[in-house]
Amino acid sequence: MSDHLSISSSNKSIAVLPFVNMSADPENEYFSDGITEEIINALTAVKGLKVIARTSSFAFKNKNIDVRTIGHQLGVSSILEGSVRKAKNRVRITVQLVSTNDGTHFWSKNFDRDLEDIFALQDEISLRIADQIRENFGHLNIQEHLIKEPTQNIKAYNLYLKGRYQHLMWDGPGIAKAIELYEQSVAIDPSFVLPYFGLAYCYAMSGSWGNNKDLLEMSKKKLSKGFNLDKQSFVGYFSKATLSFWGHWDFINGHKYFQKAIELNPSYTEAEEGLCELYTAVGYFEKALWHADNILKINPLAPNHYFTKANIHYLNEDYTKALDCIETSLSINPDFTHPIALKQLCLILTKDYDKLNDFLGQTPLAERPEECRVLYKLVNPEDKIDIDISRVSLMIKEDFGAALFPWQLFLLVHLDKHEMALDFLEENIKKRTGQVINFMNIPLLKPLHRYQRFHDLLLAAFRIELLPTDSEKQIQIAPPKALMSVAEIDMVLEIVGKGMTEEKWFQNPSLTLRELAENVNISSNKLSWLLNERIGQNFNEYINSFRVENFKENALNPANSHLSLLGLAYESGFNSKSVFNAFFKKIEGMTPKAWLRSNQI
Repeated sequence: MSDHLSISSSNKSIAVLPFVNMSADPENEYFSDGITEEIINALTAVKGLKVIARTSSFAFKNKNIDVRTIGHQLGVSSILEGSVRKAKNRVRITVQLVSTNDGTHFWSKNFDRDLEDIFALQDEISLRIADQIRENFGHLNIQEHLIKEPTQNIKAYNLYLKGRYQHLMWDGPGIAKAIELYEQSVAIDPSFVLPYFGLAYCYAMSGSWGNNKDLLEMSKKKLSKGFNLDKQSFVGYFSKATLSFWGHWDFINGHKYFQKAIELNPSYTEAEEGLCELYTAVGYFEKALWHADNILKINPLAPNHYFTKANIHYLNEDYTKALDCIETSLSINPDFTHPIALKQLCLILTKDYDKLNDFLGQTPLAERPEECRVLYKLVNPEDKIDIDISRVSLMIKEDFGAALFPWQLFLLVHLDKHEMALDFLEENIKKRTGQVINFMNIPLLKPLHRYQRFHDLLLAAFRIELLPTDSEKQIQIAPPKALMSVAEIDMVLEIVGKGMTEEKWFQNPSLTLRELAENVNISSNKLSWLLNERIGQNFNEYINSFRVENFKENALNPANSHLSLLGLAYESGFNSKSVFNAFFKKIEGMTPKAWLRSNQI
């Protein structure tokens, strides 16, 4: 994998790796994947917390890679690992948080619940994780709840998770199966909103690829039902944008709805990728590239995002950069058909037949290899290669409906059958076929640019009044406000100080931020803010500093000479040898043993 995939770490950041399915039934994989995704989505609701998107986290599924390496590649300070064991009506979820700095486990817990309590369990786990990151890395304002109960029907939820699992295959059979399962889910619980928006997206994408108006109408109906249940769903607005943009080439409304989805959830990279694709289609390449790069900060190992970026470079005729992004995409997922097909086109246009021929021969998933070789010969007639083009007329007549790119159109153009090519193009523009949505800038269509008819088609599809303006609504982040008055700060500091010095609260090894906040009768959000903004320490730094001072005092006391250093550390409130040693060295610049030797009389 290329070096530029590695990014710098943010302290308040996390990647949730796919939970391992520990159930007896391997088919429960959908359930463990679904639980993982739900926790990822929940954590994105915590403002100030960087959460790596699902696609990048799932790039490490079933891979035995050191968390420090993963942290380096994803740019996060912590990794959540977990497992799920589902049996009948019971579920056990085991989770542990790991520091990517040194690989230490700084929190772990087992949860055993009835399956009916799955949403409360997801909420509890998400809140515990957010608390731990706040305690170890700095202030976060955490809501009372991160997950709402989407349905009371566990069977409907189970079907939704199965549908989502198929949906995320991102291929025709997967989408078809997802539709079937989503429909079953809403049939059981018509008040369950998530499968409606899943259906809306699947119908929209299926309908746009070949423009099936019945499917597009189904998408519209599912959207209506979904928004009747939840008018502020970012997933709903993403699905609505998909229908507008891909289904109807409605760039203004597509732009508006993608923006709304991003506004509701700035970490939702699927919506921002949709916005990026829309800018690409209308030729706003600079804005498209900005969004492509922004997406990769949150989702740095998503092969589809690298394909999207590659496609921008291809349409902008920068084939070197396009091929670089393609290689990165394929290094993550060698079976991803979109960059495979795009690489074929780039190799045709860079006039490198040997590379193209080798690639076609080594890549079983290559699209239309015979047509590809013929197209190469037509585009590059000066290249004296032996390619039989006698079947080209038959090729044009064959059904290319499932192709990612309009090979028929490319062949017609480079056979100089330009009127036929324009007829084909006009028909597919009227149908709003997804394969030609970028026709304004497709390099292989450049011979058509000299015809007025082509420009008339451009004006019809991309009239200025049908395009979003170049200005873009920016999501404004309000500057942080003081959560407490000066008088309140002074009062709380006095109470906390007395609790630490007189009652030695720090000696409780299981003390949490929430418990300390209860002791002084303020919210955990306020106390976290106070420690970070006024004292300059996170919760663990603050508590452990008292523990270290207590340890030092006791270690120098001759009455304690019979006790081990670790025993003294435990008496001071530490519950981990590694945490004690690491924090002590951070504060004193040496090990506890070395410090004691240097300070004994």
